[in-house]
Amino acid sequence: MTKLQGRAGEDLACRYLQQQGMRLIARNYRCRRGEIDLIMLHGDSLVFIEVRYRHRPNYGSAAESIDFRKQRKISHCALHYLQRHPAFARYPGRFDVVCIAPGDSGLKVKWISDAFRA
Repeated sequence: MTKLQGRAGEDLACRYLQQQGMRLIARNYRCRRGEIDLIMLHGDSLVFIEVRYRHRPNYGSAAESIDFRKQRKISHCALHYLQRHPAFARYPGRFDVVCIAPGDSGLKVKWISDAFRA
């Protein structure tokens, strides 16, 4: 996957989640431990979102690609974000995953809310 495809996938996921009532706080938040694709507010929850794009399911689905190691990286990065932005520490948090894959009529988006626990 190219950076351009990854960016397009994140754009699609962001638009989709905004249509569901979420508000974008940060995008591509990086720290030494990893990266979080999207950080959004959903009601009174701060949501850390991993976006996965799979062109072909040869190596499993997009959701299956978020193994324990990846979950741990995202969790550590979320803690880093909260340390740097303490105003958001009062919000309950969760980890969501947005899977994007080719469908019959273009790209298909699947949103998995509360996909894993820190």
